[in-house]
Parts: sequence; structure tokens; C-alpha cells
Amino acid sequence: MRRYGKHTDEDDIRSRPNRKGNRPRTHIRPKHEDAAEGLVLTVDRGRLTCLVEDRVVMAMKARELGRKAAVVGDRVALVGDLSGKKDTLARIVRIEERASLLRRTADDDDPYERVVVANADQLAIVTALADPEPRPRLIDRCLVAAFDGGLTPLLVMTKSDLAPPDELLELYGALDIPYVVTSREELENGAAAGLVREHLDGKITAFVGHSGVGKTTLVNTLVPQDRRRVTGHVNAVTGRGRHTTTSALALPLSSEAGGWVVDTPGVRSFGLAHIDPSRVINAFPDLVPGTEGCPRACSHDEQDCALDAWVAEGHADPARLYSLRRLLSTRERKEGD
Repeated sequence: MRRYGKHTDEDDIRSRPNRKGNRPRTHIRPKHEDAAEGLVLTVDRGRLTCLVEDRVVMAMKARELGRKAAVVGDRVALVGDLSGKKDTLARIVRIEERASLLRRTADDDDPYERVVVANADQLAIVTALADPEPRPRLIDRCLVAAFDGGLTPLLVMTKSDLAPPDELLELYGALDIPYVVTSREELENGAAAGLVREHLDGKITAFVGHSGVGKTTLVNTLVPQDRRRVTGHVNAVTGRGRHTTTSALALPLSSEAGGWVVDTPGVRSFGLAHIDPSRVINAFPDLVPGTEGCPRACSHDEQDCALDAWVAEGHADPARLYSLRRLLSTRERKEGD
């Protein structure tokens, strides 16, 4: 049997024809410099709906991206048929660098990380003041995920006609989180949309909340009528809402200032297994200088933490330190506590 070395003469090599008639494979991938820019609006079973200029284009992920998946809010590069016509399919060949990332896990012991939305500017945490009752621990967890992912939180309280917001406002007052309080009547007559829209203009805002709090109903008042989603009701026995939103969807804000809202499925849990607690302190810039005297790898919730003495000397509000430590301990507390 004849063997060839690394430096065989080209005339000695017998070239076999390609039976399939296609070009041989290469490890050199195209750069797709002429790819069009797009925004991922929603993802459904491997098919991604993207906005390319003013056209809605269906696309799939290119094999060369490997396991890297595009999510709602991603800025992507597409090639192929970008006409947006029925039964056409483009290909996503590149996912641009993300400015922010909202993630969660099913619970604190689940190693599988679920990306909710990319590149959102803020996270609107929607909670009802009654029917169903507010869940502060879930709110805490959403806040931690927002701070960790680089999103600015916004607290939206609904159904103020059933219960006052005072208790929740007192609980989160030290965090200086912007908030909006709305009633069912304001939601119906459109006044709630006006109050909330002031915080949304020109931004990409992801909406989260457990079922039945009126999240999708509120989103529907903020977007054009032809883009509204179906809503459900709260079960009178369990106090839980029916999941009417099964996938995240980016919708254009009906406002001259522009902007997008991302409606996400109702959540009953918000795991933080992926969170690095050391990053939460970055959401408290007024407390960061006090950590200079902390021991290495300080969790900021232990006996030797330098923040206690620093706050006691009057450099910061004690309520801020309490809020930080409450958020840091969310992984140790169940959401319904």
C-alpha cells in the first residue's frame, strides 16, 4: 500500500470526484460583512421572528453559532432571504455583543440558566397590591437579577383600589427605585398607560410578574391595538392567574418617543443559582466606598464586614445597608416567605 508524507508531489495525488457534486468542506468561515442588522422579537421552537428595517423576517440560527442561542432583544446579523415574504427563511449568522442580560433559573438548585431577554434598559416588576397578594420575596429576587444583569428596576403596583401601596413603598423606599401606582379603573380608562409610559419612552423595558397581576393587560395598553396579546383571569379559589403569555415577545411602544416593551411569561419562581452575590453591591454605589476595608471575598453580610462600622460613622443610610443585605439573602429564603 502506497503511503504519502507531508510533502508529496502534487502529481502523485489521485483526486477523487465529489459524488454529491458540492464543494469540499472548509474550516474557514465566511465573515458575512454584508449581513443585515436585525432585532429578535420572539423565539418559537427554533424559529426566530426578527425585525429587519421595517420588515418582519423569519429566521433560523446558523449551525456555525454552535450552542450559542439568540434571545428576545438580541441584535443579530442575518443573511439569506430578507424579504419577509411568506414561507421564506433567513439565517442568523452573528449575535452582537449584549449590553445587558436578564437571566433566571427554575430554582436555586437548578444549574440550567434561562435567558429571559437581552439588551433591555430596565426591568418593570409588576405586582398587584391585592388579588393576588404581593410577594416581596419574588420582587427581591427580580431586583437582584436586574442589578446583576445591568438593568434599571421599575416597580409597577396595580390594583391600588383594593389595597394601599404604603407597606411596599416603605419596604423598598431605601432602594430609591422609581415606581408607579395604578388602579383597575386607571387601567381601563388608559390613565395607567400614561403614568407608566413616562418611564418607558425611548427605552427597551422588560415586564415581569407572576400570573394574575395584570402585566399583560398593562402591556396591551402601551402598544398598538393590532399588537395586543390575549389576557386571562385570576382563579377565585387559588388566587393564581392563567398563563396567557407563553413566550417572551418584544412589542413597539405606541409613543412618539419610541421604545419597546418585552412581555414575558408569568413566573411562579425566580431562581438565582446563576447570580454572583459579589456583583449586587454595584447597585449600591453609595455603599461601595465602605467596602475597601472588607476582608477578601467578603459577602457583605458577615461579622467582619467593614460596612457596619462605615455606616455607623454616618457615611451612609443604615436603611440602605439593610436593603442590601436583605437582597443578598434572597437565595436563602423561599419566595413565598
